[in-house]
Amino acid sequence: MKKAKVYFTDFRCPVGTNHLMKLTRLCKRAGIEKIDFEKKFTAIKMHFGELGCLATLRPQYVKAVADLVKDLGGRPFLTDCNTLYPGSRKHALEHMDCANLNGYNTITTGCQIIIGDGLRGTDEVEIPVKNGEYVQYAKIGRAVMDADVFISLAHFKGHEMTGFGGAIKNIGMGCGSRAGKMEQHSSGKPSVQVELCRGCRRCALECGSDAITYEGNKAHIHEELCKGCGRCIGACAFDAIQSVQRDANDKLDCKMAEYAMAVCQGRPAFHINMVMDISPNCDCHGENDAPILPNVGMFASFDPVALDQACVDACMKQTPLPNSQLSDHLSQPDWQCHHDHLLDNNPNVNWESTLLHAEKIGLGSRNYELITVK
Repeated sequence: MKKAKVYFTDFRCPVGTNHLMKLTRLCKRAGIEKIDFEKKFTAIKMHFGELGCLATLRPQYVKAVADLVKDLGGRPFLTDCNTLYPGSRKHALEHMDCANLNGYNTITTGCQIIIGDGLRGTDEVEIPVKNGEYVQYAKIGRAVMDADVFISLAHFKGHEMTGFGGAIKNIGMGCGSRAGKMEQHSSGKPSVQVELCRGCRRCALECGSDAITYEGNKAHIHEELCKGCGRCIGACAFDAIQSVQRDANDKLDCKMAEYAMAVCQGRPAFHINMVMDISPNCDCHGENDAPILPNVGMFASFDPVALDQACVDACMKQTPLPNSQLSDHLSQPDWQCHHDHLLDNNPNVNWESTLLHAEKIGLGSRNYELITVK
């Protein structure tokens, strides 16, 4: 199989250049100019982050991409879909307020924001999934699918359920309507091992469904209320909450890849990962904790699978940063080291299953050629 091309540039900037110039040059070298943007609606899919999370991408990076699209004749807009949990992005009004408060608006980015699945998260279209094994019809935000061209602009980071968040997660989970997110999360719901529960109540604070109560100072998850989002698993510092269905995370990873296939199939799609401020968990958290790895650089490709694989490989070569979740884990005397930064950061994940399934269904290839852009 022919190697996919992934383009990379680091964050070094000699006098006379800057990161925005390097990002524009990276996109051009990666071939974005091959896309016919003339008068085409172009969705730039990104994550606006929860209020309180400061690891999201600076709006200047977003504007550089939007300006490039406009220079090429396109009509860009920023988009994301509403969240399943009731945080600060559960409907379009709060979502747009959150985006503005986090620095994304027409002044800072140069383009409008359209919430992909509408006011209540119900404005969706069902898209047949090519080669889908778990999902026959993906529920995607209508505005995302109305676009002629699709661009993923992702903050690459750790993740408490999928191991990492890159292009595939930004596309698959991010473009699903609220019902689509529910479908992706529905393979399993967590349960509490009461003997390990310390009654700290952190899981209840993270739960957006009011599904966790306490009985005898031990957490109890009400299955009928639980959405299966898994945020409580990542919140528990004592490994007291685990998925009952052992392959639940694997199924989530596979469904996410199939949702990404639904979004990208049949139209021009281009993907950018910013590997910086590599927080241990998703930007859906209202905090971002210290980065676990040093900043690496910017990556771009037409192949989202190769792109994510290249970013994972680059992260594995880094030295963990001190005073981070990852270094804390590795410093524990009884820690069973996996020699895998993503797994040592969140040991309940199987990050590779996303890439394996994405390649299997034809979303892209894990086999890539890395081309450095100065």
